[in-house]
Amino acid sequence: MARISTQELLSRLEKGKLIPAILLLGEEPFLRDACRAKLIEAFVPEASRTWAVSRYSAERGETQAALTQAQSLPMLSPQQVVFLEDAGAIEKFGEKNRDEAVAQLETYMGDAAPFTVLVIEAARLDERMKLAKVLGQRALVVEVGLGDNVEQRQAAAVAMAGNVAKAEGLTFERGAAEDLAERVAADLMRLKTEIEKLAAYLGERKMIRREDVSLMVASEKTTTIWDLADLLASRQGKQALDFLDRLMRDGEEPVGMVGAMTWMYRKLIEASEIKGALNGWQAARTLGMRPEQAELALRAARKSTKAQLLGGLQALKKADDRLKGGKDTRTVMEFLVAELTGGGVLAAGSSSK
Repeated sequence: MARISTQELLSRLEKGKLIPAILLLGEEPFLRDACRAKLIEAFVPEASRTWAVSRYSAERGETQAALTQAQSLPMLSPQQVVFLEDAGAIEKFGEKNRDEAVAQLETYMGDAAPFTVLVIEAARLDERMKLAKVLGQRALVVEVGLGDNVEQRQAAAVAMAGNVAKAEGLTFERGAAEDLAERVAADLMRLKTEIEKLAAYLGERKMIRREDVSLMVASEKTTTIWDLADLLASRQGKQALDFLDRLMRDGEEPVGMVGAMTWMYRKLIEASEIKGALNGWQAARTLGMRPEQAELALRAARKSTKAQLLGGLQALKKADDRLKGGKDTRTVMEFLVAELTGGGVLAAGSSSK
């Protein structure tokens, strides 16, 4: 299955020529969202997007509905974009339903509507199966993943960091972009979030220094912030404090850790407000996170009330103020963990939603 990169797709879109069928293949939500946004921007006028952009899910059995829409003239727009998400689910259908869905796609793409861009999305496909072969032959396949090669993932993340920083009006000190990419383990969605946090932290200053990255960005190489969420949610105060101790011994700055925890609590609040999401895959896009992280966020959020989560944000704000005011680091962190685990904040089972 021949593939092009996200950047190659964006270059093609600049030429303005409609692409009848596109397969976005891969698990990187940042790249997938960037492709979606550019496709809509390229083919549908802003005033018409309510009517000329539609979304369907193959997992929910909406393949035929998506194709019917693709064949229907769009309202108030010369062109439309139709998204068919979760196409990989077709491979798991029973034989009859699977063959029917593949046949529907093959028939449509053999005579695609000249006014529609059909965008099919899949995290992964089995290239031995007919679905992958049909899409590989009939659609433009765009890689929206970073692959498994560590060096290539790192290089892609560094390049993306430069683009995101530029959009924020920022530049990187030599080596700072590489440090950031390494700390977020080439997670592009988190990379974007961290640059936004850094922009707020820098204020009027426009260069991100290596020391800023070290101070403000908790490293995913050491551990994941969601491990801490589980400890707090289950009221394991000692273990949570040991966890933070270990991070500090590994060189993490307390101010940066509190910043990461604040980001975590905000994501937990977002997760608590999602309606109908049963798993991380369904919540990933809304939360702007990888599916596995979104799953952990959903799990932790379900153990808490919104009031507890908001209380957690208040406790973190006080801790941040104390640290920046020169208070003893150990005392501040001990008090914070006590508040988060024993004071009714993010305390599992202390009340129900």
